[in-house]
Amino acid sequence: MKINNFALMGAGGFVAPRHLKAIRENGQNLVAIYDPNDSVGIIDSYFPEASFFTEYERFDRHIEKLRRKGDGKGVDYISICSPNYLHDAQIRFALRADANAICEKPLVLNPWNADALKAMEIETGKKVYTILQLRLHPSIIELKKKYEGLKPKKKHDIVLTYITPRGKWYHYSWKGDIKKSGGIATNIGIHFFDMLAWIFGKSVKNTLHYISNEKAGGLIELENANVKWFLSIDGKDLKAGDKTFRSITIDGDEIEFSEGFTDLHTKSYVEILEGRGFLIDEAKPSIEAVYEIRNAVPVGLKGEYHPFLKNITGN
Repeated sequence: MKINNFALMGAGGFVAPRHLKAIRENGQNLVAIYDPNDSVGIIDSYFPEASFFTEYERFDRHIEKLRRKGDGKGVDYISICSPNYLHDAQIRFALRADANAICEKPLVLNPWNADALKAMEIETGKKVYTILQLRLHPSIIELKKKYEGLKPKKKHDIVLTYITPRGKWYHYSWKGDIKKSGGIATNIGIHFFDMLAWIFGKSVKNTLHYISNEKAGGLIELENANVKWFLSIDGKDLKAGDKTFRSITIDGDEIEFSEGFTDLHTKSYVEILEGRGFLIDEAKPSIEAVYEIRNAVPVGLKGEYHPFLKNITGN
């Protein structure tokens, strides 16, 4: 495998260590890192010799200097682990710097941003890759094989439940600002929506039943399945003793995929470096789904809805 030069934007966040690990374990070279926050001691465990910048302008100048040196000194890939609302601008920066972009979910917040990035790909000749790691999970791959190509007489009945409590800090951070994060469906749900659409077909209709700052529930009608979903960061929704709860049932059968997550980012980088990474068109359906949720008006408990909503709304 060719050794490429990488830069990384957003080293201080939750997901950055997975990217640092993936770059190192694939034998790649990380030459520059940017984060306005200097609490990034995690870098010492991976690439202590990488140049580090807390000012965007100096990082920009450094990347440009490397590009102009030529002779293999320029950056080939820029990995983006920043807050959601920065993804679009930082992907554009990567493409203008003559580098491919590798960006965490959500790739962008709005569907039209994805279309504009596709135009930039054509202009620059570079690619925009996204991390859709659940598609590389062995259990999910087997699930796709099981249902792919089947034309059910009746749509499959799927119930998705994900409760992952967050503290008060969440609401004071960028994650609690819907304009910056995209809201709860984007923050903690987009990878599930992507995975289910990958297996059961694109979204046909999207209904929102309930939403607040801490939880939401609705129904996504896919080509071959109806998905009743509930997402929450409120610990009160958990049973006593539980720290988190994740469940997906298909026609009443529980799908088990609690293990096998540790190396999925490393696998994602293998796919990208070998030219098989997930591109903009593959990310766009889930971007459209969460955009619709974010802008929908809740209809209340009408039609098919997630059973947890009955307790929350008091109906």
